[in-house]
Amino acid sequence: MTALHPFAQYVQTIARGPNLSRPLTEEEMAEATAMILDDQVDPLQLGAFLCVLRVRTEDPGETAGFVRVVKERITIPEGAPKVDLDWSSYAGKKRQLPWFLLSALLLAQNGIKVFMHGTEGHTEGRLYSREALKAIGVGHATSMEESAEHLTERNFAYLPLQYLMPKLQDIMDLKPILGVRTPINTFTRLLNPFNAPYSVQSVFHPNYGEVHREASILLGQPHMAVFKGEGGEIERRPGKPVVVESLHNGKSIDEEWPNMLPGVTVAHDEVMDVSRLLAVWQGEEDDIATAAIIGTAAIALRLMERADGPDDAEAKARAFWDNRAGTPLEIKTAA
Repeated sequence: MTALHPFAQYVQTIARGPNLSRPLTEEEMAEATAMILDDQVDPLQLGAFLCVLRVRTEDPGETAGFVRVVKERITIPEGAPKVDLDWSSYAGKKRQLPWFLLSALLLAQNGIKVFMHGTEGHTEGRLYSREALKAIGVGHATSMEESAEHLTERNFAYLPLQYLMPKLQDIMDLKPILGVRTPINTFTRLLNPFNAPYSVQSVFHPNYGEVHREASILLGQPHMAVFKGEGGEIERRPGKPVVVESLHNGKSIDEEWPNMLPGVTVAHDEVMDVSRLLAVWQGEEDDIATAAIIGTAAIALRLMERADGPDDAEAKARAFWDNRAGTPLEIKTAA
């Protein structure tokens, strides 16, 4: 009789059917993740494992177990600056330009160190952060060390997953073969490689919000916020109300934010012209884009306890926008 492959036990546990299967414990997922990262898993096993998790929806314990093992393999460079806000970007945009990038740069311009990590190319027809940042003159980092340098120089760094953890990028690239996204898209959003005290996340499917929050509790993340963003990116949809699910030192809080543009229909961009990002920064009028930028920055300010409520957060974000420096990478100095 042929002995079971060591990884088969994890597939068995989650795939025995509705009555016998169960989620992996955090420790079991940690063991499975280590095998995946060390290339000790047959491709057929990996495909089955990923698809079962995707169909069933990732469990908070599984998410925490996966993230914990990956984080153990990420080294923060010696002397790296303290990061204030961790920002994930794994969805890409297809209906509107990625205005959230200007939100992140606006925060950086006002002294908040923002580390962004993300991916690209897993879904055809989407605009990803690396390409959009390049269009406004913001280059990406290729290592944690270079990310630390960018954070020191300009309070902002973007590190693509292919440089942060290449094996995870390889798994994301399986989407055209599997036909569906993998749970890696969920797990990577919680990586927080520089251990920032504040982490902002977004989901496309609202039921994933609580998974993120519960996993953050297991991971010991002190402060986080998650909401349904535009296209799955961390971008407030200004034409709709939104519930921001946050976590502050173990306490869960849900806060309703109102529609920023009542009576206004937010249409899809017919052409994803990335040159408009810089044009809006430089003063081109676009009420919808401006609201998205300010609204997204406001959620971050509220998360970071720099505002007393949604109205105060929006007022402060608007003041940042009205007094922004001439270029996205220009750091403002005190008057």
